[in-house]
Amino acid sequence: MESTHREVTAELSGAPYRTTLTARGITAVADEPAEHGGQDSGLRPHELLLGALASCTAITLRMYAQRKSWDVGAIRVHAALDRRQSGRAVDSRVHLEVSFGKEIPEEQRERLLQIAGACPVHRTLEGPIAITKALKP
Repeated sequence: MESTHREVTAELSGAPYRTTLTARGITAVADEPAEHGGQDSGLRPHELLLGALASCTAITLRMYAQRKSWDVGAIRVHAALDRRQSGRAVDSRVHLEVSFGKEIPEEQRERLLQIAGACPVHRTLEGPIAITKALKP
């Protein structure tokens, strides 16, 4: 079994919800919109989740197309989340829509749609996920 390890640190200090995310020396910002008390200075956490899935899908498709020497042009992945909550129960549905900058044969389109479901983030979200928590001393 292959094992990978990734880390991101989130630090919230100062502004109400503006959070700085750091991984491998690279920073990004998460925030909430003004109507939720934030400054709308970064992506919302669920948008970051969708961005991880959409970007991983696009990268996976590009890698596959390059291996096959398929010229698909630009790859665009639109990710949308519909989330319903009743008490603590949450029903989440994500829809991905993939488009290519160039016309490609239907058989390639169908194969690429299959490959879209094989990206590592997609597989992580579909598989069992265990989350542990701890307070640092």
